Amino acid sequence: MTLINLTAAQLAEQLKSDSIILIDVRETHEFNAGHIDGAILMPLSSFDPSAVPLEDGKPVVIYCARGGRSANAVAMCQQFGVPVEQHLAEGIMGWVAAGLPVMR
Repeated sequence: MTLINLTAAQLAEQLKSDSIILIDVRETHEFNAGHIDGAILMPLSSFDPSAVPLEDGKPVVIYCARGGRSANAVAMCQQFGVPVEQHLAEGIMGWVAAGLPVMR
């Protein structure tokens, strides 16, 4: 498997069609300060690839603040055979910079 770097615009398009499972790997206080609507919190500090929710036909997309932790989480998933390839390359910082909404 490879790592697919999504832009904020690409992720926003996927979210419109409810076609993905979105996971936020930041810590709880970061999530509570603002997150992408529909995201599931799974902090990297306690991340368990086997706990990633999988649903037929819905790819998993992971994000963090800037893209580093999410890339690590994707690598962890792949190491344990969990089919995850996509992450938000610039994290929620790129999402906010693109003018997209966050939930608080």
